[in-house]
Amino acid sequence: MANEKNIILTGDRPTGRLHLGHYVGSLKRRVELQNSGRFDAINILIADDQALTDNADNPAKIRDNIVQVALDYLSVGIDPNKSTICIQSALPALHALTFYYMNLVTTARLSRNPTVKAEIQMRGFADEGLPAGFFSYPVSQAADITAFNATVVPVGEDQLPMIEQTREIVEKFNRIYGETLVFPKALIPENETQRRLPGVDGKAKMSKSLGNCIYLSDDAKTVKKQVNGKMFTDPQHLRIEDPGHLEGNVVFTYLDALATDAHFAAFLPEYANLGEMKAHYCRGGLGDGTCKKFLINVLETELGPIRAERAKWEADIDAVYDVLREGTKRAVEITNETLERVRAAMRINYFNDRSIVKEWETLLKAAKLQ
Repeated sequence: MANEKNIILTGDRPTGRLHLGHYVGSLKRRVELQNSGRFDAINILIADDQALTDNADNPAKIRDNIVQVALDYLSVGIDPNKSTICIQSALPALHALTFYYMNLVTTARLSRNPTVKAEIQMRGFADEGLPAGFFSYPVSQAADITAFNATVVPVGEDQLPMIEQTREIVEKFNRIYGETLVFPKALIPENETQRRLPGVDGKAKMSKSLGNCIYLSDDAKTVKKQVNGKMFTDPQHLRIEDPGHLEGNVVFTYLDALATDAHFAAFLPEYANLGEMKAHYCRGGLGDGTCKKFLINVLETELGPIRAERAKWEADIDAVYDVLREGTKRAVEITNETLERVRAAMRINYFNDRSIVKEWETLLKAAKLQ
């Protein structure tokens, strides 16, 4: 189905506060896209249903983190007047669409999804038993994407198989029932360093359980402690005069993602840009302490305004609640329209299509004649 509008759907699972990896990998880009004027609608989904697929025994964790994620959104510059922030579980159409789409996907196909396979291994489900809801969450994501008629879905490279699976569902639905659903395409970060920011300890992923995160809500003292106390540099760089190495050096990975020429002008004017700083580090004569101090200043430039904006919203939680309520109300209307279109295509909208009665009458008459 062609869609003349340019629509984004994105979102996060509310399993904890959002951290610098989320900011670099998606949140900062979302704000840029929101303010670009290129899109007719931007929808941001707090995916609490999907978070419950591996947290069913602790729904309070999900419920409590909805406000944390909402605060993070608002503090980085997501504008509720430009973007619709909504809660997944409060959109009944998504549940119905998920059920319909599950009939178009085989368990064999779901088991081949690389993202699902990786997530199963990471969470230890292979040993403990795999919840059916988690196994089928790519179908739920397809329902999310199509319900909002999304044409663009900003994702990391690890999520590309999910978009591929959504496109397969759209193709099969449209082939069986007629052109109804919109084909989405993925939008991945242009800067490779922004696609996945490692933890401060060099681990591939930031994780609350590993204690290697810098959260958007962390105060300046905590950020400084994480950088100075835990951030991995170059183990071979024992003396300032020793040549340094950039590969695997988390300080420079973070600078690649965040540092600008303006930061150098403000905090390290002896270098015009990051390239000059890297060259000095590699030939020797630049200490890790200087590099970390510069990174702390860069981080404070980014996180200071976010922290201040969050404090304003935290002082008026009723306003945050209203943002979620109004955004969800708009999302209900959008997703219900899609559900009605899907049911009409499947011809199961029994009480909106009176012609079905005529078909039943014809069917009964034909049966009597036999």
